[in-house]
Amino acid sequence: MYFMNEDDLDRACVDRCLRGEADAFEEILDRYERPLYNAIYRLTGNVEEARDLCQQAFLKAFEHLRTYDKTRRFFSWMYRLAMNETINHMNARRNWEPLDETLPDGHASPEDDVQAMESEQGIQQALLALEMKYRLALIVRHFLDLSYSEASDVLDVPEKTVKSRLFTARQLLREILEGQRHVIH
Repeated sequence: MYFMNEDDLDRACVDRCLRGEADAFEEILDRYERPLYNAIYRLTGNVEEARDLCQQAFLKAFEHLRTYDKTRRFFSWMYRLAMNETINHMNARRNWEPLDETLPDGHASPEDDVQAMESEQGIQQALLALEMKYRLALIVRHFLDLSYSEASDVLDVPEKTVKSRLFTARQLLREILEGQRHVIH
């Protein structure tokens, strides 16, 4: 019995979509909606914008499915499309909105909830302060948990560039977070 890997499943779904099977795209949506939403949220810092941009990215992917090159990973194609959509939106907007409140995550006490929310907001603010290329590198590597090779494919840059950007991004993020800690204390 042959089991399909994720890339083969994606290609099969694309083929089914192109043949007119409407439910095939739902499989793609189910598989990638959460990681793409999370990545978009990390770029925008806004829940509603992230939802809208995620929907726009999937709509655009569906409309341009015939342009997908089946020799490449579908996730990489979809991710690049979503990031380009998000970056274009942010460039058009050009003003940074304050962060939305995050939902409590079930800690044992209200103090823990406040501390977790402050920590999450601090990380999100620090991410938003980074230059886009560094933010993207951190998101694909640490929030989407992609390998260096996969991150290279998704970002369409050499693997050594991914590593270099990650190194710089981590240093910048550390400086920003340490600066926030000094302001609080």
